[in-house]
Amino acid sequence: MIKTIELFAGVGGFRLGLEQNKNFKIIWSNQFEPLTKAQHASEVYVARFGNKNHSNQDIAQVINKDFDSIPDHDLLVGGFPCQDYSVARTLKNSSGIQGKKGVLWWSIHDILVKKHNKPKYLMLENVDRLLKSPVSQRGRDFAIMLASLSDLDYVVEWRVINSAEYGMPQRRKRVYIMAYQKSSNIGQSILALKSPTDWIFKNGTMQNAFPIKGYNEKISPFNLVGSLEDISNDKINFNQKIKPFGTLGLMIDRKVYTDSPVSDYSGPKITLGDILQDEKDIPSEFFISSSDLDKWKYLKGSKKELRTATSGHQYHYSEGPVTFPDNLDSASRTIITGEGGKSPSRFKHVVKSESGKLRRLTPIELERLNMFPDNHTEGATDAKRAFFMGNALVVGVVKKLGDELAKFD
Repeated sequence: MIKTIELFAGVGGFRLGLEQNKNFKIIWSNQFEPLTKAQHASEVYVARFGNKNHSNQDIAQVINKDFDSIPDHDLLVGGFPCQDYSVARTLKNSSGIQGKKGVLWWSIHDILVKKHNKPKYLMLENVDRLLKSPVSQRGRDFAIMLASLSDLDYVVEWRVINSAEYGMPQRRKRVYIMAYQKSSNIGQSILALKSPTDWIFKNGTMQNAFPIKGYNEKISPFNLVGSLEDISNDKINFNQKIKPFGTLGLMIDRKVYTDSPVSDYSGPKITLGDILQDEKDIPSEFFISSSDLDKWKYLKGSKKELRTATSGHQYHYSEGPVTFPDNLDSASRTIITGEGGKSPSRFKHVVKSESGKLRRLTPIELERLNMFPDNHTEGATDAKRAFFMGNALVVGVVKKLGDELAKFD
């Protein structure tokens, strides 16, 4: 049994993916939204999974004041918010490193530092721009993460995965990060390889789950040098022109192997049309009224027009068209947090029903695009349910990664 804790749990995407495999058990979870009194995501999580061993408190407060409530575990998972990590600084009278207050990567780091029995594995998810943030120092944030994990004796691999490229119903591109304690079975297997890149290109966890092709077998590695503070201040190796991290890679002892190959998949594919509900089951408010149609067409269409800023400055604005209605014969566009509500939008999905009517996607259809069970978020408002799915991950990706991890454990 791989005992797992789920941080930044949202409505439970990691749990849904992992617990389809009997080898995984979520033994503790945390979900807290700091910007509002209402804890809607946590309420959905509790409604689906129960409140036993679930924390709805600021994770930093839990770590600082109630750390013993976090049980020892084999695997730590979480889709932590992407924030500015330009922060590593040496603490006075301490050899430790502290990040900017509120930057949630450092909560994960603090758990790893404080745990005597560190988890064997990490499985983390983030937006792919993490690999090239911030704009002024491309890749520095990710370098800080990698270096800090290396200093805690983890081997790390990562891969940018577009779920649609592996047959799933939504084009959602995210970076998934797997870390393995050197002393774990997987860590030992990687360290024993004559060529470390064999793990990421031939027979490793991520390659087995999400195969790639067109890779460079003779990668020239580079090293992450210096303290975390040094990396934070480094504007030579991390600048606007240099993008050191490719779409996949492996780090061992701060030595980084990275490349940007392409997906290798030829199996069945789920389309947007495949996940749609029967038209007779669609509430009337999801259909677009004739009075709003012109507004939808304008927002979805191409534009080249003169606009005036609040300062009075005039400028030329242009943008290309968005497919309207959305194509039913391929995977959907990426779900955004603002999918809910009746108001016309350039970014919301619009489909043509069997009768020819245009309509928005329902909460159930948005859940299906992320491969959640139907009505997983039932009980919240439609707008909030759409928001949850805009923030969620694709459950099928986690399932495949978990299945491969369990095989190696």
